[in-house]
Amino acid sequence: MSEFLTWARPRRLTAARLTTTLAACALFAAVVALIAPLFGLDNGPRGWHLTFLDPRAALHPGTTDFDAFWIVRMPRVIAALVVGAALAGAGVAFQAVLRNPLAEPFTLGVSSGSSLAAVLAIHLGIGGALGGAGIGLAAVAGAALSVAIVWRLGKVGASLPPATLLLAGVTISAFCSAGSMLVQYSSDFSHIGTILHWMMGSFDEVGYGAIERAGPPIAIGLVVLLALGRDFNALAAGDEAAASVGVSAARSQTIAFATASLLVGAAIAIAGPIGFVGLIVPHALRAVVGPDHRVLLPASMLVGGAALVVCDTIAEFARLPQHLPVGIVTALIGGPFFLFILVRAKRGAALWGGV
Repeated sequence: MSEFLTWARPRRLTAARLTTTLAACALFAAVVALIAPLFGLDNGPRGWHLTFLDPRAALHPGTTDFDAFWIVRMPRVIAALVVGAALAGAGVAFQAVLRNPLAEPFTLGVSSGSSLAAVLAIHLGIGGALGGAGIGLAAVAGAALSVAIVWRLGKVGASLPPATLLLAGVTISAFCSAGSMLVQYSSDFSHIGTILHWMMGSFDEVGYGAIERAGPPIAIGLVVLLALGRDFNALAAGDEAAASVGVSAARSQTIAFATASLLVGAAIAIAGPIGFVGLIVPHALRAVVGPDHRVLLPASMLVGGAALVVCDTIAEFARLPQHLPVGIVTALIGGPFFLFILVRAKRGAALWGGV
């Protein structure tokens, strides 16, 4: 039996285990969120050097440390927490619905469709006319449109085979990526730099305004996914097994796929496309907390946010000579991880029809 189908046999989840696991994940996220803003880089007479803010001074308005902590660094941390939670939660949902360990926002075309819409908005000047909100709305609309197309292409009669849905997503992803490059190639010089910087994924220009716009929809989407934890356990065993325990596979798949896709669009609206968070975090946690989605899903949201904060901190320190976009850091980490999962699945015949 494939490795992925073993998700249908989770260990018994007790209240103590759930509480302990989530408390540990929440503590980890809180520690990372509080420590990361204290570190930063400062451009002094001798060039860039590491600085550490005084925690006591950061709590007193009017001080330099207070401004650096709350105005410059904290928005990045909050945005990374929100985006990381959205991407990790969406990754868990996609993998459960499609019963495929390689499913994640990028492989399903959601990220590429959202990115293409945002790039078009920049090219057409919508971003300049409406500010960051214009690009954000375009990103969400692109995610919704791409998921509708993938859903329509992947549906076979009344059923939704995971394999055809994944193939449709890969096809749409390739098409939208080519479209983004075409738009960039045909843009004038004033837009190329903005498009290129945005497509790399970064929190450099994120403020509280972007978080206020995208935060509530992301929070609602995460709550919806959390409510589907039991359904995800049933779906991992297949549609027939889900129906035997009273779970409507079609309904759960539709809600999960649509919610996860809009989560990705809202996350991209904040920071641009950031890959592999929805792939790495769920797989790493599955080995630690087990396959039960009632604990895996909230744990992935908490750790996903903290992990993206860590990646953004690494990106901030890696000046070459400017901030390294966090999307590059996640890609450098996620690429080899993706290949590792692919080779492991191949050896277990999980992707090639073995049992």
